[in-house]
Amino acid sequence: MPPATVTIASGSTWQEVAADRQAYRDASIARLTPSLPDIPSIPLNAIPLAKQILTAAEVKITETTVEELVPKLATGELKATDVVKAFLRRAGVAQRALARAVDGQTNCVTELLPERALQRAAFLDTYLSEHDKPLGPLHGLPISVKEHLGMKDCDLNGGFVAWVGKVSKEDAHLLQILWAAGAVFYVRTTQPQSLMHLETSSNLYGVTTNPFNTTLTSGGSSGGEGALIGFRGSILGIGSDIGGSIRSPAANNGVYGFKPTTMRVPNFGMVATMFGSEQILPTFGPLSTSLEGCKLFMKTVIDSKPWLKEPSLLPFPWKDDDAYRGRKPKIAVLWDDGVVKPHPPVTRALRQVIEKLKAKDNVEIVEWIPYKHDEAWAIIANLYFCDGGEEDFVVFREADEPERPLTTHILRNEHVQAHTISSMWQAVQRRDAYRMAYAHHWNSTATSTGPRGELHGMVDAILCPAVPGAAPKLDTSRWWGYTSQWNLLDLPAVVFPVDRVDPAQYSAAEKYTPRNEKDRYNWDLWELHGAEGYRNAPVSLQLVGRRYEDEKLIQTLEIVKAEAGIPFVDYL
Repeated sequence: MPPATVTIASGSTWQEVAADRQAYRDASIARLTPSLPDIPSIPLNAIPLAKQILTAAEVKITETTVEELVPKLATGELKATDVVKAFLRRAGVAQRALARAVDGQTNCVTELLPERALQRAAFLDTYLSEHDKPLGPLHGLPISVKEHLGMKDCDLNGGFVAWVGKVSKEDAHLLQILWAAGAVFYVRTTQPQSLMHLETSSNLYGVTTNPFNTTLTSGGSSGGEGALIGFRGSILGIGSDIGGSIRSPAANNGVYGFKPTTMRVPNFGMVATMFGSEQILPTFGPLSTSLEGCKLFMKTVIDSKPWLKEPSLLPFPWKDDDAYRGRKPKIAVLWDDGVVKPHPPVTRALRQVIEKLKAKDNVEIVEWIPYKHDEAWAIIANLYFCDGGEEDFVVFREADEPERPLTTHILRNEHVQAHTISSMWQAVQRRDAYRMAYAHHWNSTATSTGPRGELHGMVDAILCPAVPGAAPKLDTSRWWGYTSQWNLLDLPAVVFPVDRVDPAQYSAAEKYTPRNEKDRYNWDLWELHGAEGYRNAPVSLQLVGRRYEDEKLIQTLEIVKAEAGIPFVDYL
């Protein structure tokens, strides 16, 4: 694909660069055959539009799960070409639907890749026919990709106007692994300016809204992935997470999102400011319409032994053994982090799940007392931008690019500091001291100690909010604490759908006196908009495990899902 020619380097303004990128994206959708119709008006809930525009066969394909689709592709019951065509068209519908939601500039897609994807699908169909076996465990499976993960010959701007024109020379390491396993890459998705919002808005592509309620955000920073997967324009995609960027969009769009422990999934080949900073590490991970989709992604990546090529990764094989061996999981419930109280839909969802689990009595439930989560935010917010945000500001100045509201919120927050080497060392010591204190807090849940000092009966996982409400109104996602807490501690976490906001369930206003300004800001949003303002928004929860117990965490959620019967609603 030709590199962008309308760039800051060519003398164009940031507005001209943005207009060119949007035109390029629209042209990629226009190349679909058969072509998609225009969508003159968008309802508050855009999800039903797919069934109005696509064929019954396309709807059936795109509304299957990963675990249903993979065996059909592997046996030839479904051709990869037909599957990829269906997802290309549904992704195109998702983009056109959301692009009408707010001033014609809203989106979830940066580009479709129809020629590349269909060529790959045709190759895979031929391979299966000639060899009578699939190429790999992901044979023919379409996977969507967050744009800042490099793809060969494609623009790699990371949401920055000044970076338009950068081109990847090769696929990122993670994409190479998935490609070898038989995947098909067919669409790239939006991210926010700076890659550091819990929403997705940039000067290149505008705002990415929520397909279930287009007055709300899709979350961020993997918000293009969240919106696309929520719309079923994808059933498995790649996001990244350093403060909630997989889990926020997963929660807001009613899909599954898994943040692994860091250094298990390859990072090489991505683009971001401050890439190379080791104070708080990012990680890539899956978003999917099913937990099994997330699990297959993780197993496929780790089974490839990525540490042999990227030696900074830890050489931990994927473990399929039973973590419980017949005993009950012990799950602690965190109702409130002590800083920002969740909105009533989140508390209601927690209560529903806990009641279901207690009724079955196959899971032990205890209470979790939060340990200084306000201090955790101060520590991590101080370590995100160790240059005081200067690298981001330089990139903005290069294009004369204005800051988006949530860019200002995070880059200029009260804890940001331009560190000296000495002060950074001290900040990292503070991080590690907090990690040890939290580990002690977790260890204190043990009920007995063995002869060699081993602890027994500890909590296996924490059940907690994923975000402090349902999907928020645009430009209001300010409290990161329900996700960033676990980034600071480097614990694996998985988000899962539970319910949707039905205003009929919230007839009486809950009386509450906020305890601080962050709490007041969040609660005022509920007071201002009420349940009606969040109508139909997905309500999701989060399960958190101990470091490097990623497989155990997924197994724990499998048990919770089966015992509680979640989600409680059909999202389609």
